[in-house]
Amino acid sequence: MAESGFQDKTEQATPKKREDARKKGQVARSREIPSVAVLMVGLGTLYLFGSYMQEHMTAFTQNVFTWTGTQAWDTADFMAFGRLCAVRFLQVLAPLFAAVFVTALFSNVLQVGVLFSLETVTPKFSKIDPFKGAARLFSWHSLVELLKSLLKLGIVGTVAYLTFRQETPAFLDLADMEVVHILGYIVRVTLKIFFRAGLVMVFIAALDFAFQKWQHARQLRMTKQEVKEEFKQSEGDPMVKARIRRIQQDTARKRMMAEVPKADVVVTNPTHLAVALRYDGASMSAPKVVAKGAGKVAEKIRLVAARHGVPLVENKELARRLYQLVDLGQTVPGVLFQAVAEVLAYVYTLKRSRQYGSAA
Repeated sequence: MAESGFQDKTEQATPKKREDARKKGQVARSREIPSVAVLMVGLGTLYLFGSYMQEHMTAFTQNVFTWTGTQAWDTADFMAFGRLCAVRFLQVLAPLFAAVFVTALFSNVLQVGVLFSLETVTPKFSKIDPFKGAARLFSWHSLVELLKSLLKLGIVGTVAYLTFRQETPAFLDLADMEVVHILGYIVRVTLKIFFRAGLVMVFIAALDFAFQKWQHARQLRMTKQEVKEEFKQSEGDPMVKARIRRIQQDTARKRMMAEVPKADVVVTNPTHLAVALRYDGASMSAPKVVAKGAGKVAEKIRLVAARHGVPLVENKELARRLYQLVDLGQTVPGVLFQAVAEVLAYVYTLKRSRQYGSAA
């Protein structure tokens, strides 16, 4: 069932899916990289500061034996001595602790960046479900982790065997050495084993990081339906958006039609386009387009204008240019002033003649 589920998920994860997974702490991270980095940096620190640590530990140990043999101890002395040992111990190991801490921190930050998520540490009952625990124990991921552990164990064992076999001729010389030199030799051989094993583990860590990236991307894959649903959630349902646009258009058209009765003239071409103009010399610097439309909208503008006695003037070229160049609510540009002024002059003359005719 799990395999069939993965086969259905053929689409790469969307940015939103990856971001949501990141917020939950689900990121591609290799545990081998911090381990190898800490090991190599720790070995390097011991190599660089080993003499410093050895000298201070030796001097402190000698002082401890000197103090214990020449002083009567009470409770206060023991407490002070304990504090002194802790401080000296931290001073000696401070370089190693600092190097390991910084390395562990940055090796994780370099993989996933700065990430704070409480999701991974939040208690969940599913984590203590014995059936799910058994499923995780015998899962494909657990098998891969087991193989990696066996591989690491085999590498360390092989490197240790080869190193010891290489050092075998030197073992006979240990019988003539002092204890301090024997311990130093053991430390050097141990560091050599760990360093050689660490070099091989660097290669394994790189492979493991690539595997974790691939596995993470595979787990985040989505079905086509999930991609569609996410698009609807982020962008909105296309049907709902279309309905909203229709409502907005209807509302805007009603507002526009309410402005037609206030227009001074409607310029037509004569059937396909209609542009309503209004001009108030006291408040406007130029005539303004209060309504415009094509097709059925143009027909509606003409009907409203005729119903309210707004003059209709047929001018194909002017109607076309007004419709194309001037947006709703904008004033007429200078290139059309002359043509619009002639239309308005004609309308005003027509209105005055009607007024005089009715008065007579």
